[in-house]
Amino acid sequence: MLRRVLSLLIAFPLGAALVAIAVSNRHPVQLILDPFRPETPALSVQLPFYAYLIGALVIGVILGGMATWMGQSRWRRTARTQGQRAQRFQAEADRLARERDANISTSKSLAIAGR
Repeated sequence: MLRRVLSLLIAFPLGAALVAIAVSNRHPVQLILDPFRPETPALSVQLPFYAYLIGALVIGVILGGMATWMGQSRWRRTARTQGQRAQRFQAEADRLARERDANISTSKSLAIAGR
């Protein structure tokens, strides 16, 4: 519940700030992608300025997420191998418990038969 309240306290002001930026920066801006002939560009894009700002924000979030994911690969690999190892140990412990229980029941039945 606390996490939801904190996320709402962050999301609403951030959303309001993005709307304010979009309203104040809605004039079209030309992005020229031709560094050799800027006066007659071969490739250019004309969008409202807020589209560039939001696009940069989205690209930054995606790149940051990818960098974090790649940086954590070592820990994910370690967790995976340790999980497999724990499963093997648990299977061995279960097998040994079954063998112990079988030996106990066999020794009890032999003890009863020997009376």
